Amino acid sequence: MTGDAALTGAKRRLVERLKRVDSASAAELAVSFQLTATAVRQHLEDLAAAGLVEVDASAAPPADRGRGRPAQRWRLTAMAASLFPDHHADLTVSLLGVIRGTLGESGIDRVVDARTQAQLADYRELLPDPAASSVGERVEALAQLRTVEGYMAEAVPVQGGACDGEDAYLLVEHHCPICAAAEACQNLCRGELELFRAALGVDVCVERSQHLMAGDQRCAYRVTPKTSP
Repeated sequence: MTGDAALTGAKRRLVERLKRVDSASAAELAVSFQLTATAVRQHLEDLAAAGLVEVDASAAPPADRGRGRPAQRWRLTAMAASLFPDHHADLTVSLLGVIRGTLGESGIDRVVDARTQAQLADYRELLPDPAASSVGERVEALAQLRTVEGYMAEAVPVQGGACDGEDAYLLVEHHCPICAAAEACQNLCRGELELFRAALGVDVCVERSQHLMAGDQRCAYRVTPKTSP
């Protein structure tokens, strides 16, 4: 079994779930999908045979598990990235190389800035007006927009992050469809952080808390309402 077309519905759902978490046991996945743990383990073994998942040897067993053999925890392999959108990575990386070779780093900066401004214009048309919406409404809408773009994004309220009666949020992106381009040109990541700050409004602070390029499993941005003067 290789490639996305060979995945059954259940296996595809398991792969997508593992994309959203660091790792999970067969029992945890069984609860999520209302399947038996035995069925889930069989699916995981099939996926492992295809090179798409592996046992997470670094995962610590739950502290309250007690005595006995710890439950195996599973995670996606690097090969599984091919199951998710890549936005024509090879072409993008090639074009970035041509731009860098022709215009230098300053040319790359100009291209990234122009891309950020074009995205910002689109986002401002699609996102709620910052002056007439809550922070949560804006982050939820941005997560939906980014999901359409292939980022598998979600907005997660942050407990204890309230400010002036509004909650803080994490904008979590479980997949990066431009990962290869970002590796070739990390200014793209800078452009996205600036994009979120401008699109979400001047009443919030946006900071990156997890970064795929720094070795994390996903990118995440903490969006905190600013304190009124």
